[in-house]
Amino acid sequence: MNAIEHSADHRATALEARFGLRVAARLSEGTDQLPHDVTERLRHARQMALSRRQAASSAQVNAVTNGLSSSATLSFSGGDKGKSWWTSLTVLVPAAALLLGLGLIKHFHLQDQIAAAAEVDAALLADDLPPEAYSDPGFVEYLKTSRE
Repeated sequence: MNAIEHSADHRATALEARFGLRVAARLSEGTDQLPHDVTERLRHARQMALSRRQAASSAQVNAVTNGLSSSATLSFSGGDKGKSWWTSLTVLVPAAALLLGLGLIKHFHLQDQIAAAAEVDAALLADDLPPEAYSDPGFVEYLKTSRE
């Protein structure tokens, strides 16, 4: 959630709280003229509403914390031993596969370099030119211009 959304949520919550306080104040103004049994029923209804709100907010907090703990897949600590072992396995197997893949890529790249060097060496040894001709700067210029 970015700062703008957080600020808008905070403003909406503040407006909601302010509206609730104004409604409660307006309703409390006329309670002096009500009979005792009505005021007791209202008091009981308020207590019930508050307890339901507290239960709902605690259930919401529990749902959020349970959602966070279940979505943390890279955690190696805490929880059940079986879950920790499986979590470790689900992290280590892809890491091992990645390392094996990188090792194979390096191996095949090295084999390609060796094959290319062997091909150049074979061409040099099978050619009619002596090896000193390849180190002559004039011959290098000849090779550059003959390619173009």
